[in-house]
Amino acid sequence: MSLTDNASLQGALAGLRVIDLTGVVLGPYATQILGDYGADVIKIEPPSGDIMRHAGPMKHPGMGHIFINANRNKRSVVLDLKKPEQREQLLALCKTADVLTYNIRPASMARLGLSYETLHAINPRLVVCGAYGYSEGGPYSEWPAYDDLIQGAVGMPWLMTQSGSTEPRYVPATFADRVTGLNMVHAVMAAVIARYRTDVGQHVEVPMFECLLQFVMGEHLSGETWQPPIGPMGYARMLSTNRKPYRTRDGHICALMYNEAHWAAFLELVGQPDLFQTDARFANHAARIQHIDALYGFVAEHMQHRSTAEWLNVLAARDIPVMPMMSLQDLLHDPHLEATQGWLDVPHPFEGMLRQLRPPVRMSETPTGVWRPAPRLGEHTEEVLSSLKT
Repeated sequence: MSLTDNASLQGALAGLRVIDLTGVVLGPYATQILGDYGADVIKIEPPSGDIMRHAGPMKHPGMGHIFINANRNKRSVVLDLKKPEQREQLLALCKTADVLTYNIRPASMARLGLSYETLHAINPRLVVCGAYGYSEGGPYSEWPAYDDLIQGAVGMPWLMTQSGSTEPRYVPATFADRVTGLNMVHAVMAAVIARYRTDVGQHVEVPMFECLLQFVMGEHLSGETWQPPIGPMGYARMLSTNRKPYRTRDGHICALMYNEAHWAAFLELVGQPDLFQTDARFANHAARIQHIDALYGFVAEHMQHRSTAEWLNVLAARDIPVMPMMSLQDLLHDPHLEATQGWLDVPHPFEGMLRQLRPPVRMSETPTGVWRPAPRLGEHTEEVLSSLKT
């Protein structure tokens, strides 16, 4: 893929300028996706830089791995927004922009002299998108929020205990940040499309708590979907203690018998095809969901008798969904990712060769791409600010 400055002009969002005041993971993940689509993302950083610059490992100070993996396709400009003259430079940039993103609380933006009312007054077409912990107007609104706290707030560690974990645990990834970041991307795009109709920007709120809550409650609201409720909360298949990779004779495998054809094929494989007629638990989808924990246990018992390779072969041959259980190291040499160029070697002028994941979305006419590697702190300050004078 080309890394030239002009390459992003091919992208679907070419010509869209985004002023990015976000830091850590949530906002940078969202604005990187906008950059992957070709937007001109100008990352505004304080003199100390985005805090994730300093999370190792790293080869050079200020270029930590998480920062590198969430900030490609951006230009870095250093501004101390507590200084009036540098705040004015930001406001001048906002006059040239389509979108401004931030992920601090609105009250903190107001204290910096950057309330939505101020930004709207200088550029009525500006879409201002704030992503923060909780919606405005509730008792949590002023509370600080981080990924761990939001996972706890929506019940994810508790759900872990309901599905077999011996103690509450967080998902071992910045799950709340990235789910919210994805919501931030489509919220920005929707507001930009609306502006084409109205010629007026708007403020967009993307709260972590509510975004992740929708993600979790999609299946776990369950019986409480109706009022009055017709059953308890929690989706049985997700909460089954036996819903986990199956132990084989020499390892583990991920397999899912989901529909009737899958179950029929599996029962034949294990020499018990008559269970469809003799065991009511297998009778139909509703019965299988009702007894899903027992059925997963039934599968687990049979899986122990063959090797992982044997199961991969026989299940795939019968069109039963199956995948090996990957480790992180396995993914570096995954044959599918190799065939689809999922991993890219991206040259960085100061960091050397970087391994990056290809943007997952492919578009036939307006390609996504890695146009720029993650910038050094303030690398583009002079370039961007000098353009305001011309």
